[in-house]
Amino acid sequence: MAKKILELKNVSKIYGSLKALADINLSVNAGDWLSIMGPSGSGKTTMINIIGCMDTPSIGNVILDDVDISKETASNLTRIRRDKIGLIFQQFHLISYLTAVENVMVAQYYHSMPDEEEAMEALEKVGLKDRARHLPAQLSGGEQQRVCIARALINSPQILLGDEPTGNLDEENEGIVVDIFRRLHDEGVTIIIVTHDPEVGDVAQRKIILEHGKIVDDIDQSATFGEALKIKSKGE
Repeated sequence: MAKKILELKNVSKIYGSLKALADINLSVNAGDWLSIMGPSGSGKTTMINIIGCMDTPSIGNVILDDVDISKETASNLTRIRRDKIGLIFQQFHLISYLTAVENVMVAQYYHSMPDEEEAMEALEKVGLKDRARHLPAQLSGGEQQRVCIARALINSPQILLGDEPTGNLDEENEGIVVDIFRRLHDEGVTIIIVTHDPEVGDVAQRKIILEHGKIVDDIDQSATFGEALKIKSKGE
């Protein structure tokens, strides 16, 4: 039986009179691949921020790897995020004057000790070992996002979170990134991705639909999971 890695219990996030999330209940097993979809303002980013330890719920509990993180201090959340979460954003947030391998090593610095050999292995995993000495300005958008994926993976996180990770990519590079997610999933990585792109959403095992801060649908896509991945990775 798969281990439950994440659980949101009756989670709400309230800003004044606005309820960004309303009574969310969600369970994620280790090794799952979820997409979170919905219109702008539906609560997707709020949910990913809470899962990623960048925010806390107003009401409810968030259980990450058997620990309730919903009432942790900001400093403890930073530590938990560093140790357990890998983050990929739509904007790449690479340091312009550092090479690809150095950008990956920065994440190691905040976690433990930089190790260039491990950083090179992470870049090789995303097909960028031969571009390791290039600056971000010398890389394409797709290559920069792959550096971000390597950076997110370098500390062996328990959950990989993506907030519109293909939003700035063309179709070819989107397919490359999705194929990397496929390989990571095959290795047992738990993946949760917020996306507006229905094609990216459709390749996940499970699709969560948000509207007005509520989960309105939780779709099991496991029956078509493999075929969707093959089609998307070929860019068809």
